[in-house]
Amino acid sequence: MPTAEEHIVELPFWSGRIKLEPLSGGLSNESFVVTDTRGKYVARYGHDIAVHHVVRTREAELSRAAADLGISPHLHFAGDGVMIFDFIEGHTFGADDLKTNLERGVDIVKRVHTEMHQKVRGPGYLFWVWHVLRDYAHLLRQSATLPPDLERLMAIAAVLEKDAGEPRICICHSDLLAANFIDDGHKLWLIDWEYGAFGNVWFDVGNMAAISDFDRQQETQLLEAYLGHPATEVDWRRFDAMRCAANLRETLWGMVSEQHLELDIDYQAYTAEQLAGFEKSYTDYLQRYRD
Repeated sequence: MPTAEEHIVELPFWSGRIKLEPLSGGLSNESFVVTDTRGKYVARYGHDIAVHHVVRTREAELSRAAADLGISPHLHFAGDGVMIFDFIEGHTFGADDLKTNLERGVDIVKRVHTEMHQKVRGPGYLFWVWHVLRDYAHLLRQSATLPPDLERLMAIAAVLEKDAGEPRICICHSDLLAANFIDDGHKLWLIDWEYGAFGNVWFDVGNMAAISDFDRQQETQLLEAYLGHPATEVDWRRFDAMRCAANLRETLWGMVSEQHLELDIDYQAYTAEQLAGFEKSYTDYLQRYRD
């Protein structure tokens, strides 16, 4: 079977001699910087991942829509497990960068939530974190080694789902880690639409805070920037429930990946890190709302 590199090199898209270099960072796909006689590109290699609800045709459509909106790089090619994008020369954010550029990050997310539905075509896929968690739990219960914390975690998820209240549905990114923001010195770009779909805005906002481990002051700034006014008690309850849900989703994502993905990545360590983040956020949640 051809390697990802061999498969990418053989595509008819390229012009003249090409240079291919691995690009680190992906947890469920392989990416490369590819240069040909016309320019510099990013090639992402990965097929559908049923256990993670990853559908590459959906990812491609969201990528096209985001590029049309001017917030993501142009998608030149999608097929045979490969997507080819313009390469963005710039600084890939870390968590501290996102925290210090919070208003810029929020501005681009708000554009996703308020404008992208006008650009998207085709089936209206849904990323619904509560369904994702239930489906992950179903998969894990079928495995030979059941994670010891699973039933406790799913009982917590059921409570959080009730606490999260009524959703506000729009196009969401659903994977707002800092590394998906790139600053080219003039504007901010948002990349990686692997989990993009219609969803709940509160998950995106909670996800941004959870993955970059915002403190309470940073969360306050995040909510005020997003809402345009200080958060109400209802806003805070929804946000806090969804922040916990985001941590929990990353935890179960890791558990499922340990059993189903074959990339050279320490998914067990990732699960442990995310579970620790969830336990911390849920402890804070209980102190605020269960006393």
